[in-house]
Amino acid sequence: MWIPETFGRNPFAHAAWLLANTTSLVIATGIANIYYREPGVTLAAQHTLAEQSDDRFLLGLGVSHQPLVEGLRGLTYGKPVSTMRAYLQKMKASPYSAPRIAEAPKTVIAALGPNMLKLAASEVDGAHPYFTSPVHTKMARETMGPEAWLCVEQKVIMETDAAQARAAARRAASTYQGLPNYRNNWLRMGLSESDFNESGSDEFIDATFAWGDVDAIRERIDEHMQAGASHVCVQPIRADGKIQQPDWDALEALST
Repeated sequence: MWIPETFGRNPFAHAAWLLANTTSLVIATGIANIYYREPGVTLAAQHTLAEQSDDRFLLGLGVSHQPLVEGLRGLTYGKPVSTMRAYLQKMKASPYSAPRIAEAPKTVIAALGPNMLKLAASEVDGAHPYFTSPVHTKMARETMGPEAWLCVEQKVIMETDAAQARAAARRAASTYQGLPNYRNNWLRMGLSESDFNESGSDEFIDATFAWGDVDAIRERIDEHMQAGASHVCVQPIRADGKIQQPDWDALEALST
């Protein structure tokens, strides 16, 4: 289960509760913002959760977006790749004297562009691309090589009516359309700015959202796997517009 941070719960406190109340569920942060914590604090949280859960915690880190880091938190946003590289190096150099699990706990980073993807392949266990498509998954796998984890996120809407599905997708997409890191990546995917300006074109919506019946959504998930994904994180979007509530029926249908 992937849990976010942005405006909500502290991801490490949330992960601790979920891990303490389950026995086999793996919890991943998707993602924890590196600007919000000193690297040594993040390292300690990662090792603590891995130790206490019998290695059921996956650390996902990201640089977030300049409007959120500077506008929301009043912090200075650095160059994404160099900032992430420095953060990872400081994490590795941080002391940690408590008991450790036998193998080092795993880490992935939010990565969209080629340089961040290469960093994900060389410095951590892999990448967690968000709001992409199978086209991007293929590009990412080619960039990262065969070994690194490629844990892609896919938004899904269990709705067969095209107008209703796309309307729900546009409501969900509106939160992200002004963020520069995503916009740059959508251009890499072959879309144009006119596709994701305003309400977004059908091409943009259909590329980044999987909608339809269970078989149609599974087909999209399979496209990611065929393109090189190691894992697909499914984010169910409700067709009725209740964005804060996941579509449990969709999750149940896709889990079988």
